[in-house]
Amino acid sequence: MADDAHARSAPPTALELHRVVKSFGPVIALRSGSLTLQSGSIHALIGENGAGKSTLVKIMAGLYRRDSGDFRLHGEEVDFTSTAQSKAAGIAVIYQEPTLFPDLSVTENIFMGRQPTRALGRIDRKAMRTEVDQIFRRLGVALDPDRITEGLSIADQQIIEIAKAISLDASVLIMDEPTAALSGVEVDRLFAVARSLRDEGRAILFISHRFDEVFDLCDTVTVMRDGAYIDTTPIADTTVDDLVRQMVGRDVTELFPKQEAEIGEPLLDVRGLTSPGVFHDITFTVRAGEIVALAGLVGAGRSEVARAVFGVDAYREGRCGCWAPRCRAATPPPPCATAWLSCRRTDASRGS
Repeated sequence: MADDAHARSAPPTALELHRVVKSFGPVIALRSGSLTLQSGSIHALIGENGAGKSTLVKIMAGLYRRDSGDFRLHGEEVDFTSTAQSKAAGIAVIYQEPTLFPDLSVTENIFMGRQPTRALGRIDRKAMRTEVDQIFRRLGVALDPDRITEGLSIADQQIIEIAKAISLDASVLIMDEPTAALSGVEVDRLFAVARSLRDEGRAILFISHRFDEVFDLCDTVTVMRDGAYIDTTPIADTTVDDLVRQMVGRDVTELFPKQEAEIGEPLLDVRGLTSPGVFHDITFTVRAGEIVALAGLVGAGRSEVARAVFGVDAYREGRCGCWAPRCRAATPPPPCATAWLSCRRTDASRGS
């Protein structure tokens, strides 16, 4: 009787993957991927780079077809051959950097390819706008449905993608590292939206490398390693150390211990670098054998400083010295002539 009562009270399973395998020629990307998402729950999926998370997501999204294993959606066996089939079945993926049409309005992006029509086949723009207004009110966000999407922040673009998923009545939402380019305030708003979707009974998969976000937002966590499922645990029953140990397969104390390094002469010396309206009086030194972090929120000017130091963008004042020679502000220095500067952040609009 107790088991029957538990079965009745347990949330229904929205999506289930069991022992899924995916290979690309001789390369095995997914050896044994398993995942179970419950309706009305936020589920974290974590693992190191190369653990198989992205491959699993692409199978759910219809980009890849699995080689073997089980894939069920609301109890029904599915085998998507396209992203359109996945969307039609109620699965929506919110990527880190959404791809919207910049010259169209918020409303037009949400209804792209499925605009409601009136008599004589004319698009019913009033109905579109009314539905978008209702969705934004449900989400508790203030976005102008008539605004052109060009210039919107990544956070606002993600909200548009979420609104699109709601308008499609998606029952499973996959958030693939959505907070990587967001500020603290934007993360808080995204989490509030995610919780409201959970409370509506939707299943949410949250992929992140940030443990504080996983513990703050999620109800359950699944760990993957080397293309295989490791474990699923309620968030309340685990710790960061436990998750890291499962992710890497060894004790936490063995992870990247701090090592003493011999610090040498300056290789890069930046003094008073200024570009009016972009950054002001930037000064730092990088020495041989040293790792220097340039940190700040989105929009703080990190990328602009890096581009100026490398010579991609001009600056008004200051100097940038690589070893002894000066680096000209107008052109990048010749490769390997002085020092290398690597910018990890990508910008799709710049092709970088």
